[in-house]
Amino acid sequence: MPVTLVRKFSVPIVSALLLGAADQASKVWAARNLPLFEPRVLVPGFFDLVHVRNTGVAFSLLSNLDPGWVHPFLILATVLAMGAVLAYIAYLPCRGAAPVGLGLILGGAIGNLIDRARLGYVVDFLDLYWRGHHWPTFNVADVGITVGVILLVIDMVFSPKEPADASRPRTDR
Repeated sequence: MPVTLVRKFSVPIVSALLLGAADQASKVWAARNLPLFEPRVLVPGFFDLVHVRNTGVAFSLLSNLDPGWVHPFLILATVLAMGAVLAYIAYLPCRGAAPVGLGLILGGAIGNLIDRARLGYVVDFLDLYWRGHHWPTFNVADVGITVGVILLVIDMVFSPKEPADASRPRTDR
């Protein structure tokens, strides 16, 4: 692999591996230390830890459907999404917040894919709520994906733009 590709992929891959490891370690801890469906209040009225098993995708979407086709579909969709992220890394210039953002998205996908392939569900345990509003339970991989998307948006909005024809030499001089 040429040095430029190694450099281009190093930040995203390291970010992905660190997030994936933190995600898996936190899920092992949660599964061992939090009884299923029994909240442990950390910040009353705002934040609990509660071990749940998500057979669907974000916000438990698709969890009520037949796992016989949903489970393989979600694994395939995750693998395809990871391939798209890797292609995007190869396409983008290696600067700004994008490499870290893409690495976090990739690491989050890896963390949830490991759960889905190994267990048939994703371990979620972070539970935010306030008054009558309750956010669906999530995990470290989900946090990484969300932060990754935010970093990509920041990079798109604030990174300096190059003219579309900057790579072509000018011939009108």
